[in-house]
Amino acid sequence: MSAMNPVIDQLPPAPFRDRFGGWITGAVIFALLAWSFWPAEIYRAPYLITDAGNMAKYASGFFNPEFKDWKYYFWDLVVTVQIAVWGTFLAVVFGIPFALLSSSNIAPQWVVQPVRRLMDAFRSINDLVWAVLFVVAVGLGPFAGVLAIAVNTTGIIAKLFSEAVEAIDSRPVEGIRATGATPFQEIIFAVIPQVMPLWVSYTLYRFESNVRGATVLGIVGAGGIGQSLFELIRGFYYAETAALMLMVIVTVAIVDIISQQLRKVLV
Repeated sequence: MSAMNPVIDQLPPAPFRDRFGGWITGAVIFALLAWSFWPAEIYRAPYLITDAGNMAKYASGFFNPEFKDWKYYFWDLVVTVQIAVWGTFLAVVFGIPFALLSSSNIAPQWVVQPVRRLMDAFRSINDLVWAVLFVVAVGLGPFAGVLAIAVNTTGIIAKLFSEAVEAIDSRPVEGIRATGATPFQEIIFAVIPQVMPLWVSYTLYRFESNVRGATVLGIVGAGGIGQSLFELIRGFYYAETAALMLMVIVTVAIVDIISQQLRKVLV
């Protein structure tokens, strides 16, 4: 028989309300999983084992990457990163004011709710859909990709930034306000210093995500490596596709390493 822990024995039992809340949460999660089991075709999971031979046969074509056109792919990857740089920059520039207007402790509710719904629309539409719309508006090329990433990421940045603002300590704001500062001065001297580390971290994370996202925008003519990737896959050029995918992986890994170093310096 195991020894009893006197500290644990002395702990009071969890309140019924907390236990009931846990049961309700578990029941809701189970209900959601059961509700989506058949529509999501989770029952097909055994095919991963029964059809493993077909998967291996298809994947074998990727085991001998062909790098003969690496220079051409390299410059497309550079353009992809440049699209992500500008898309993220524009998203931060426009996302900060939207974030402040979405924060319930900064703006009144009659401003917060419409701005939040606008940001919901921005981020609910996929980058590819935005890219198609902007290709129609500004023509084929990287600029359409920049705009697509900027709009979608603005909605995401505004949500993340506003949540950081709503979690700040109100005492510095009240202290600045007591000096007769304007609302703008309250934001500059009391709000932004508190949220800047989180804002920087969120921005770097979104930049990493945008580099990955920009790799497929070329499929709809929005510049970058996506067009080459799509053409290689469609033409069943497995060796070239494998080489291009490896280059994308290396590029994303390099961006991730650089972002981690920047995060250590800035946050």
